[in-house]
Amino acid sequence: MSAINPHLFVYGSLMSTARHPMGERLRREARLVGAATMQGRLYRVSWYPAAVAAEEPDQRVHGEVYALDDPASSLAWLDAYEGIAPGTGELAEYARIERPVRLVTGQEMAAWVYLYRQDVGRLALIADGRWRGEAG
Repeated sequence: MSAINPHLFVYGSLMSTARHPMGERLRREARLVGAATMQGRLYRVSWYPAAVAAEEPDQRVHGEVYALDDPASSLAWLDAYEGIAPGTGELAEYARIERPVRLVTGQEMAAWVYLYRQDVGRLALIADGRWRGEAG
């Protein structure tokens, strides 16, 4: 059995700046590695954001990387929080996928990230890729 990647890239309600209860839980179960970016685009869904893949290398989503103490346990409740449950398949709002991320130090690593699976056509683009969690 291969080891589960312990690294998780977060960009919305789970970030340390968001002060969300699930983010507080994450910080009890993981160590903050540091600020990082991922190639992609960020959109506002509602009170939370959605990241999607982007072809353009200069399109970046800003967030944080955590090292999970117990990846299998933490990823199970994180999947549930992100709406990924057994049997949801194509209906799930997000998919957990390993993607390359770049720490502010320049170091690159693979990390889990929750990417939005729905149509972003009607969502507002967050051009600078930084989620600030403001309402509206």
